[in-house]
Amino acid sequence: MQLTCPKDILLERLQAALKTVATRSTMPVLSGIRLSLKGPDSVELASTDMELSLRLLLTAVVDGEGAVVVPGRLLTDVVRSLPVGDVRISIDEQEQVAEVTSGQASFRINCLSAADFPRLSEMPSEGVFEVAAAPLVATINTVARAASRDETRPVLTGILIRFGKDSVKMVATDSYRLSVRETSVKSTLPDKKEVIVPRASMEELARLGGVAGVEKIVVGLSDGQILFSAGDTLLASRLIEGQFPNYQQLLPDEFKYEIAIEKEELLDVVSRVGLMAQKNAPLRMRFADGQLTVSAQTPQVGEAKESLAVPFQGEETEIGFNPQFLREGIESVEEDEVRLRIISPLRPGLVKSSGDDFLYLVMPVRLTS
Repeated sequence: MQLTCPKDILLERLQAALKTVATRSTMPVLSGIRLSLKGPDSVELASTDMELSLRLLLTAVVDGEGAVVVPGRLLTDVVRSLPVGDVRISIDEQEQVAEVTSGQASFRINCLSAADFPRLSEMPSEGVFEVAAAPLVATINTVARAASRDETRPVLTGILIRFGKDSVKMVATDSYRLSVRETSVKSTLPDKKEVIVPRASMEELARLGGVAGVEKIVVGLSDGQILFSAGDTLLASRLIEGQFPNYQQLLPDEFKYEIAIEKEELLDVVSRVGLMAQKNAPLRMRFADGQLTVSAQTPQVGEAKESLAVPFQGEETEIGFNPQFLREGIESVEEDEVRLRIISPLRPGLVKSSGDDFLYLVMPVRLTS
């Protein structure tokens, strides 16, 4: 059996499947991509690291039916190295060998049996619902960066998602910052559903859902998993068990000051001055009547300071933040204006949009004189 496909199309599909190939596993089959030839013009590519799995279709000229597991990274690198043109992959299931040819180049790659590849989940027949892709992707891209990378607290590596009939709300925190966004989006969901999904899974969904032509994403829940169908791709992820922090309790009821600032101007200043906030040095924000001064200093590196006019009135206040966390919060506001809410130098600050659809709470850094 064999398949023939233009190099650019084959490479794009292999690179997509490579996203969920296991990189550190004692099971060799998990480092592979299963190629399943299914008729005259269809090949299914599948990969999994046992937490996240991906199945997608490749349109190709196909002769024969069958399946084999090819080393994912090696096959992708081989196809990438080939000259522009058609690539033919001939598979011998009995010998467990794939021969890749293009022009005068020829490779023989040892494969594994498809029978050893894990059984992947199917979209359930009941309880599935549709969500508009664009607002779902936008919400993921806004919130995901605040999720923790620390695996010692697994629940914080996930994103809390509340699906509703008219909206979706996502919440993420790494204990140093908290990002909350609620987006109006129509779905066919009859009742509310709440799940915690790994950050990496949602980032992969955002990539798939952001592809041109994908307008709807089908969502299904089954046996501790959540499944997403976007175009010709099926993504399945485990759910994270546990109690997500009560984020409502983390949000202060009242703030002493609220300052509206033009987003791009503030972002430019924070980005520039933040270059001098190295080795865990804080970014200082000093508010005085009609003015905000942003400064940073790192011993043996240097210092920077820049001021901008802001509508601030009140007692002079200085507060410090992690420059990266603050910058990412400002970047996440989609409007032209950012609203900063502060209480005191030792209380969290809040970056928000003009409404309450996006809230980004960031812990302060204690300042020394």
